[in-house]
Amino acid sequence: MKQLLLKLDTDRPQTLDSFIVGQHAELVALLQLFQKRQPGSFGERAAYIWGEHGAGKTHLLRALQTGSATRCLNPAAALADFEYGPECDLYVLDDCSELDADQQIAAFNLYNQIKEQGGFFVAAGTLPPAQLGVREDLRTRLGWGLIYQLRDLTDQEKIAALDSAAAARGVTIPPDVLPYLITHFQRDMPALSGMLNALINLSLEMKRPITLPFLREAMNKQTAQQITKTQAGNE
Repeated sequence: MKQLLLKLDTDRPQTLDSFIVGQHAELVALLQLFQKRQPGSFGERAAYIWGEHGAGKTHLLRALQTGSATRCLNPAAALADFEYGPECDLYVLDDCSELDADQQIAAFNLYNQIKEQGGFFVAAGTLPPAQLGVREDLRTRLGWGLIYQLRDLTDQEKIAALDSAAAARGVTIPPDVLPYLITHFQRDMPALSGMLNALINLSLEMKRPITLPFLREAMNKQTAQQITKTQAGNE
């Protein structure tokens, strides 16, 4: 019998339109303006987004990464990447709390230059600026713009979003499947969306309808694959 692997689809293109807005309509509207290089209602050109892992911070930053006039920075970036370039007018910085000492200095200088040149800047972290463990001058700069906390979706919002995603693929999910998924799997939306897409793909490949028992089988398969991967990494 052919061994079918459950491939979690977590690498789909991320856009502002595909972000589940929930309580964050104002933030998404602001980022849409930034994407068009238009300031906010009161001339804002900088924003800081914070929230727990899986809340959607990276999704939003990646959604802004369109075109050569945008530069994307994170702790893995080279120090030279933090140098201001006139060819870029939108800079996004992820995982601010993980920047090393030299990167923090470079990020501070970069922020000042972006402000002087009238560019746009969006940063993200797991804590609000005042609580970041970075140098004081950078912490102050990150707090100059608008600050938004990403709050987790309610269970009903998650179910509605997943159901809508399935419908977009022409798939109807039985009413008992998604409530089980969100209470027995990782609760962040990237993981839930990846599992749902994998479930749909597996259903199509095996020519089996999506049911609660089928979901349980798929989740057990995913767990077994994860254990195998972990064991292989420890060898």
